Amino acid sequence: MAKSSTPSRERIVAGAADMISRRGLSATSIREMAKHAKAPLGSTYHYFPEGKQQLATEAVRYTGEWVARSLRKELEAGPAAGLKAFLDLWRKVVVDSDFHAGCPVLAVAIEEPQDGEIPPALTAAAEVFEQWETLLADSLRAYGAQTEQAAQLATLTVAAVEGTVAMCRAKRSTEPLDRISEQLLVLIAAAAPK
Repeated sequence: MAKSSTPSRERIVAGAADMISRRGLSATSIREMAKHAKAPLGSTYHYFPEGKQQLATEAVRYTGEWVARSLRKELEAGPAAGLKAFLDLWRKVVVDSDFHAGCPVLAVAIEEPQDGEIPPALTAAAEVFEQWETLLADSLRAYGAQTEQAAQLATLTVAAVEGTVAMCRAKRSTEPLDRISEQLLVLIAAAAPK
């Protein structure tokens, strides 16, 4: 998170992402997100006049792009390198937060929509998951995987890592990440042998 005496939009978004990753969306108010980002509530509403859903949507997109940047860079060395980076990124999040934080994208995705409407933050979460899957699938195809197999393995990877991050928080251990790492690397090696 950016350290600045003036509240910037990005700092508020990063603070909201961190807060949602720890407490979920329903359990977090816009006032708490502003306080967590050390931003005045007025500034928060200035940047996000539509309120909590707008800020949550931006927090999901911010996290999505943060992860995607890392994936893009590491996937240049191949899908195994991308997977390792993806796992290391989430391992760092859970360890550095003493197992209090997870993925804000997942946190938003599991929230129950109110009034049967699909909130923009949930739509953003679906788009982020799709982005991560596409990056992984493209890399798998580039390294020899068949199109459908690449798509399936990319979905499996994102789902496994996201679920495992939740398990790490519950167990207060990175052992679940270590376990899936080995198996996903075997699957990737078999699917993308280049």
